[in-house]
Amino acid sequence: MAWNEPGKGGGKEPWKGRDPGDDVEAFLNRLKANLGRVFGGGSPPRNGKGGAPGAGGLLGWAVLLLAIWIVFDSWQMIDERQRGVVLRFGKFDRLMSPGPNFKWPRPIETVEKVDVTQVRSLSDQVRLLTRDENIVQIEFNVQYLVSDPRGYLFGTREPDDTLRQAAESAVRDVIGSNEMDTILTGERAALAAEARTRLQATLDSYGTGLQVSVLNLQNARPPAEVREAFDDAISAREDRERIESEAQAYASKVVPEARGTAARIRTEAEGYKQAMIARAEGDAERFRLLVDEYRKAPEVTRRRLYLETMQEVLANNRKVYSGDSGNVLYLPLGGQSAGDAPMSRLPAASAALPALAPSTDTSPRTSRTGRTGREESRR
Repeated sequence: MAWNEPGKGGGKEPWKGRDPGDDVEAFLNRLKANLGRVFGGGSPPRNGKGGAPGAGGLLGWAVLLLAIWIVFDSWQMIDERQRGVVLRFGKFDRLMSPGPNFKWPRPIETVEKVDVTQVRSLSDQVRLLTRDENIVQIEFNVQYLVSDPRGYLFGTREPDDTLRQAAESAVRDVIGSNEMDTILTGERAALAAEARTRLQATLDSYGTGLQVSVLNLQNARPPAEVREAFDDAISAREDRERIESEAQAYASKVVPEARGTAARIRTEAEGYKQAMIARAEGDAERFRLLVDEYRKAPEVTRRRLYLETMQEVLANNRKVYSGDSGNVLYLPLGGQSAGDAPMSRLPAASAALPALAPSTDTSPRTSRTGRTGREESRR
């Protein structure tokens, strides 16, 4: 019959006069009874009230919870940046790659996640003793990452602290084997590379599972007590390098010029040598021919040689010599220079000129008009 059938009871409503809480409680009791029958059941509800669950019901609930636990704890999601270290009863068993991975539920297997892409950094500042017994203050920085998750977790007790101590030891070893000047100059890159190699070898021997990517010796300087003296030394070294560079540039410019000049002088000398050899050979040939002529006519040849010699000597002289009356007369031609003496007669030199004349004719010559040799020489 319809719950709101017209004409009966004046339109009664089925929920009117009833408590809604009773209906909800009845629904829950029916659901509980059905679940109880599925898992072994307890005592049926009495008078709408739930009965006490039996032993079979508790076991069913326990099995349900265990199944839920196994489903949700039998897989592990590993991020792309991570690696999973699987421990079976606390002992290392395997590594998990990124993505979903299956495992035994806890407490059989547990997973430790390790970030293998994070670049970690370590910085420190130490004072070290160099090979030449000087103290230098070094600031170094180490960047590293995890290359072996198993070694990182189980290789050493504190891998990060182990890396710090090993880095300080490597830097101390490298700095202690070099001198102060080498450390303060631009060779720190080579020293840092050597320290990184030694640090990586130490970490591998300890099995830390860490990989050093960068080791920098950022700031190497002397202690504050002697910093001014070292600054002066560095300034002097820079000046020396600058002067050496300038000297090398000057040498690069001057040396080619000097080589060119040397080649030119060598060529000129070679030409002069050939000219002198040719002239000497010509003079020798001329002398040989002259000897032949002298043998044929000694007197004429002697006279000709005398005249040629006097012409060559007196051609460039501005003074005219005359040997009459036993005196030498200086006649400045073309103007009197500062070094020339005024016109005068020098008796002391008069005896020298007749001696130059040939032995056959030493007397002064006279022209047909009665003029002396001085006038003839003027003509």
